Amino acid sequence: MPVEAVETAHKRFSAAAEDLDANLVAALVLEYAADAGVAAVWEAVCVPLLAGLRGRDAAGIAVEHALSEGIRIGLDVHRRVPGRRLRTDGVLLAGAENEAHCLGLHAVAAALREQGRGCLHLGPALPWVALGSAVLRARPRVVVVWSQTPVTGRAYRLVRFGRDFPGVRVFAAGPGWIEPLAPPATRLTSFAAALAACALPA
Repeated sequence: MPVEAVETAHKRFSAAAEDLDANLVAALVLEYAADAGVAAVWEAVCVPLLAGLRGRDAAGIAVEHALSEGIRIGLDVHRRVPGRRLRTDGVLLAGAENEAHCLGLHAVAAALREQGRGCLHLGPALPWVALGSAVLRARPRVVVVWSQTPVTGRAYRLVRFGRDFPGVRVFAAGPGWIEPLAPPATRLTSFAAALAACALPA
């Protein structure tokens, strides 16, 4: 996105969030994603704005929630056609156990839909045992687990999970994974890397 467009987007998103208008935030996500694509909007607009909101007081927390909820809604609506089912394409996305945030996975899912591809997105706070059950049922070739904070980014759990399912490529996404990861788990360090991981051949 051009610098001027990014600056304008920041102002528009911020104003909508300050007004606690999550629906307008969602509409802006759809507008900019239709023009520039999900990846550009996520990396140039959404991530910087979310990182800048610290929620230091009650008003700030409300603004942060309005922004994040609007972004989530917009991402979930983008390129979603009612009644049209996309194949999961062997990709499973989930938030780590006790992890309440997984906006990054909503962005990945939306970007995959842009490519005409689908995924199985199971949302935040999926217990490890439930993730294992989902893998047995859905038989994905790629699993991406999101962690926002070190409290939920338990590297040893992800590594153990990967070893329990040797036929699955297991990836750690999000800033919560700060401990070293041992094979077979792999840390994703960018949005482009996450999309590339989801496109890996079987």
